[in-house]
Amino acid sequence: MIYLDHNATTQPAPEVVAAMSDCQNRIWGNPSSLHALGQKARALRDAACRALAALLNAPPANILFTSGATEAANQILLAPLLKPGARPRHLVVSAIEHPCVLQPAALLEAHGWAVTRVGVRPDGTVDPQAVADALRPDTALVSVMLANNDTGVLQPVREIAARARARGVPVHTDAVQAVGRIPVDFEALGVDFLTLSAHKFHGPKGVGALVFRDAKTLSPLLLGGSQERNLRAGTENVTGICGLAAAADLARRRMAETAAHTAALRDGLQAGILNAFHCARVNGADAPRLPNTLNVTFPGTDAITAVMNLDMAGVAVATTSACSTANRQPPYVLTAMGLSPDDALASLRFSLGPANTEVEIDRVVTLLTDHLSCHHD
Repeated sequence: MIYLDHNATTQPAPEVVAAMSDCQNRIWGNPSSLHALGQKARALRDAACRALAALLNAPPANILFTSGATEAANQILLAPLLKPGARPRHLVVSAIEHPCVLQPAALLEAHGWAVTRVGVRPDGTVDPQAVADALRPDTALVSVMLANNDTGVLQPVREIAARARARGVPVHTDAVQAVGRIPVDFEALGVDFLTLSAHKFHGPKGVGALVFRDAKTLSPLLLGGSQERNLRAGTENVTGICGLAAAADLARRRMAETAAHTAALRDGLQAGILNAFHCARVNGADAPRLPNTLNVTFPGTDAITAVMNLDMAGVAVATTSACSTANRQPPYVLTAMGLSPDDALASLRFSLGPANTEVEIDRVVTLLTDHLSCHHD
């Protein structure tokens, strides 16, 4: 299998599997217990905070472990709604956010909140001034992702955060696709909340984190215990947290090498496709992108059929976010960029990883010319 769907998930690194196995076999205690085994588990959890903090340039004490970025985003967006006496306010999000932001935003809207969905420019980027123009006196939060999962386009989060915080409005960034692939500096971004999932950078599924600037701005979403400083009830997933820590350490040490490798392969794939397909268009080509991501429209193609045919040929690619594949509507990220519904439905996403090779890329270009009709005769 030639796996080009790393934006959906990544294979856990051997070092991650080893760290999790060691934790599960030797240090399986409850980190809230006072005895030695429990305190060893607590020490692993605290060490994981330091490992993730080193990757993100964030204070270790300001990291909250969750089941993933979806839970973390829901906590940021929905927990304020649960506060006694909470009144509807105003939320600003970009139109290309992941469903873990857009769906909570819709729920807030159903509860009387006002939600402004800021569009994107044709290159897929959010205009910081458009976000600033959307702010109101009652704006409670701005949420703009750091890197888009469909196109890989990087968003000007630092500029957005500076403008919002100058108006006293906190900012959340979904950094799921960015962490582990490009340098992510929590302090330099100037955001108030950052969310991530381990399985996007060769860690395990089912664990992620919420990085925050001030604990006083957080409310728990899950109740029933005092874990995570009363911010998330439930016994900590120490095994998963150990895997996240190992993945963070690997990413910190190998990121530059991996980024250069995947960028070279991505550029080679892009050149091969544009040479073979006269009508192909790269979405987000004029904007800064993740080094591993390529989104291409092949006009007249049924992308879902193409994904199935490529799968039978031994290649894994995608049409859009794995969280949205059950929805056969045109990918909303692409239509927000101005693509027609037909062109959006004719687009494929290729997302590469460190194990991919030039031989695989050449093979993919050949298979694309075998299975798609939009190419030179």
